[in-house]
Amino acid sequence: MKAAVASEQGLVVRDVPPPRPKPTEVLVRVRAAGLNRADLSAARGAFHPGHGTPGLPIGLEWSGEVVEVGPDVAHVRPGESVMGSGIGGYAEYAVSDWGRTLPMPAGMSFGQAAALPVALMTMHDALITNGRLQSGEAVLIQGASTGVGLMGLQIARLKGARLVIGSSTNEGRRARLAEFGADLAIDTRDATWPEQVRAAAGGTGVNLIVDMVSGSLANANMQACDLLGRIVNVGRLGGAKAEFDFDLHALKRIDYIGVTFRTRTVEEVREISRRMQADIWDAVNAGALRLPIDRTFPLDDAHAAHAHMRSNAHFGKIVLLM
Repeated sequence: MKAAVASEQGLVVRDVPPPRPKPTEVLVRVRAAGLNRADLSAARGAFHPGHGTPGLPIGLEWSGEVVEVGPDVAHVRPGESVMGSGIGGYAEYAVSDWGRTLPMPAGMSFGQAAALPVALMTMHDALITNGRLQSGEAVLIQGASTGVGLMGLQIARLKGARLVIGSSTNEGRRARLAEFGADLAIDTRDATWPEQVRAAAGGTGVNLIVDMVSGSLANANMQACDLLGRIVNVGRLGGAKAEFDFDLHALKRIDYIGVTFRTRTVEEVREISRRMQADIWDAVNAGALRLPIDRTFPLDDAHAAHAHMRSNAHFGKIVLLM
């Protein structure tokens, strides 16, 4: 099969053997694959075991038709249209665990479906399970113009947040955050942004921050938080290390929570998927949770798709079409 694989030269498209499903896995004929920031490192073999292994396909999410299921898979059948996540989506065929294989809503295109799995699971886990969002609370999404960030704005609004704030350092992208549920869009290059957030929240600060930037924003995030606030660290686009004001953290009694899929077991990921589907799948089926497709590329142009992502000129998702 044709696939885009990690190599010492970066991402290359070549023929590789198709995967075979294990007893708990679903084999899919991939029609579209969504790009994620982690794929840029994986293409250079610099991510984590499996995703970024030289000679193997990369790609964390995809959509397509079920070809075969393992003997321990009960709820998915060959011929069904699904979207899934795992490793190896930049290929004509990919496998995912049954717990990460989701039914495609009626009327949804393969491109739209391929953009959703990672964002849905990541943000429901961050906002609802770890962030403990309650109706009536104020929320800030750092890095809100990313695909995952845009999903966070929508889930926060869906679950009854009284105030939803998103950040982006790009003026054009900030102007579009309101389309996805933001009441206020901030530019974190403005040193007064924590004061802006506190003022919008009534003077005290937000109850919950989901942070995909980290780095130098760590202390300013705590300044923007209310007493007993929660900060969920999802990504580190702005850097993995920075100064940390331990006294401010203690004074505000902030819960600072780190999350990643890299150290989770198969069973833990299945539970994340189960909770997400039980809570918000009706909204997905109704089209209330969506992501804009910035641009599509054929699989043969996967390298160009990565270049487009590295340029940071996109809004929403970049998708490969098979």
